[in-house]
Amino acid sequence: MKRSKFESLVSPSRLRLLQFLIGVLFLYLLFVSFEIPLVFKADSDGFFTDTLPRPLILESEEDFSYKTAPARPDNDPDRVHNPGSRSPEGNVREFKGVSGLLFNDSSFDNIGSKDELSVLHKTARHAFVVGKKLWDDLQSGVQKSDSEPEPQSQSQNKNQTESCPDSISLSGPEFVNQGRILVLPCGLTLGSHITVVGMPHWAHAENDPKIAVLREGDESVMVTQFMMELQGLKTVDGEDPPRILHFNPRLKGDWSGKPVIEQNTCYRMQWGSALRCEGWKSRADEETVDGEVKCEKWIRDDDNGSEELKTTWWLNRLIGRKKKVTLDWQYPFAEGKLFVLTLRAGLEGYHVNVDGRHITSFPYRTGFVLEDATGLSLKGDLDVHSVFAASLPNSHPSFDPQKHLERLSKWKAPPLPNGNVELFIGILSAGNHFAERMAVRKSWLQHKLIKSSNVVARFFVALSGRKEVNVELKKEADYFGDIVIVPYMDNYDLVVLKTVAISEYGVRTMAAKYIMKCDDDTFVRVDSVIKEAKKYGDKSMYIGNMNYYHKPLRDGKWAVTYEEWPEEDYPPYANGPGYIISSNIAQFIVAEFEKHKLRLFKMEDVSMGMWVEKFNSSKPVEYEHSLKFCQFGCVEDYYTAHYQSPRQMLCMWDKLINVGKPQCCNMR
Repeated sequence: MKRSKFESLVSPSRLRLLQFLIGVLFLYLLFVSFEIPLVFKADSDGFFTDTLPRPLILESEEDFSYKTAPARPDNDPDRVHNPGSRSPEGNVREFKGVSGLLFNDSSFDNIGSKDELSVLHKTARHAFVVGKKLWDDLQSGVQKSDSEPEPQSQSQNKNQTESCPDSISLSGPEFVNQGRILVLPCGLTLGSHITVVGMPHWAHAENDPKIAVLREGDESVMVTQFMMELQGLKTVDGEDPPRILHFNPRLKGDWSGKPVIEQNTCYRMQWGSALRCEGWKSRADEETVDGEVKCEKWIRDDDNGSEELKTTWWLNRLIGRKKKVTLDWQYPFAEGKLFVLTLRAGLEGYHVNVDGRHITSFPYRTGFVLEDATGLSLKGDLDVHSVFAASLPNSHPSFDPQKHLERLSKWKAPPLPNGNVELFIGILSAGNHFAERMAVRKSWLQHKLIKSSNVVARFFVALSGRKEVNVELKKEADYFGDIVIVPYMDNYDLVVLKTVAISEYGVRTMAAKYIMKCDDDTFVRVDSVIKEAKKYGDKSMYIGNMNYYHKPLRDGKWAVTYEEWPEEDYPPYANGPGYIISSNIAQFIVAEFEKHKLRLFKMEDVSMGMWVEKFNSSKPVEYEHSLKFCQFGCVEDYYTAHYQSPRQMLCMWDKLINVGKPQCCNMR
């Protein structure tokens, strides 16, 4: 009776729905009652830690990942993300402070034949073993310095108050014992001067093909020359010091056959435009240096008898002009004759006097200041009797990173986007290149495409053998958030590992469509570079300043042995200061590396060409050659400019912003 009454009030369809909902609720309560105990039990048994995937790391996440920047988990550590992939959470990506490449004892096995490139692979393996210890020392060292701030501040005060002598004097034997280098602890300042007393050697027969090119049957060329250089001994540690002033008197042996004086600068093996004084006085309309001409006149052995002089003599006689009596000087240096040379730092440049007479003036060039000149070198065919430096600065603003780093929030890297990254730029840098990185932050990293995170750039740095450099490096990385540590002991022959790390970071952390590699002394026009890459759409591409049919050098400083490179030719490759690859090529590089099939070579740009060539054998690649990816210095309408000093970086950015078009700053 009651059932029929209830059924009369509720329709059959509603009754079935109510029964279904009651059943779902019962199942949910049953599931929860069994699941909660299982969850707590699984947690106590370490279920989560054993089953959840971990990101690629060197040894352990605790050892090699920054606490403030955890690595993003990867569902499959051996899988390369597709360019279109997003963060699993759908939020802004978290910054990874350590490269995610997996390095272990077998990382460099099974690459090529048993003996092929074995030395490089052994070096790489050792570098990662040492790198792990350096990282452990760094972690413990940072914690100690953080807990003991007082001794650290005392050390900083000591550095800031360190004084330097206002004059230095060395005899000839003392100078030779110091490696023929006079160290200037605090550099130079306005009015500083250095006096050198020396004697050039008598000319000798020169058979070195780099100096004298002889044909069969030719007699040996007689040569005598010497070099006086102001060097930046503390500017870039671990590299050849920049030549802030290169003063090269060539008494005999110059290609012109005449005595000349050549002056120049050199930054990272890149020589500038030489200023040659050949015995003719600088033109009247040429700019002066502190009111002094760049080149004075001296008597040349071709002053008489030339057709030009004969014509001038007849013309002067025809118009009745009287001959003007002038006093001419000999070339300032002579074989076996003592001289006194004085180098003085003026307001606009360096001035050189010999035996009391002005000889030449060399204007300061963009990129160096007087305090950078921390050493005087004298080499070549010269006996040095004494060296005396005076009016030197008593203090220096300190060479530690605090001099270069500006810890302002506006220089910090912007947050990573939650969407796709169009272009990722990996910048190769060394641990102690604090000034170079700061200049990049203050110049082209301020481009609107980077500030809006459409383009992302990161520095890739390996660990230094100097603990204090690593400590400062980690502090810099923590503050600016734009440095990725590749945890191995830095070595010039292992730069190729940073290139692999850039590829891994670009496709896994950034999920970028295009990946660019450049150096920390490369100025990049971001908008032009990404525009060039977009021309190829989704095609596989390799863009840069290409080299075709290049052969390895088998002798000299940059020699490559047959064990290192057995082939006669290099594959087509783009010069290292700046090139772009598509993401699928980067994916291929990382996959080959993790399968221990990636062949490594000490020249990273040749290595990239080799990898692209292998990829091209299975999938077509579009190669583009452009001279606007400048290998040496800067060219008009550049995409990238190389060998740019920190001050030139800032100058080029200033011109790009204020003038509105790319212009070079003092093309050295």
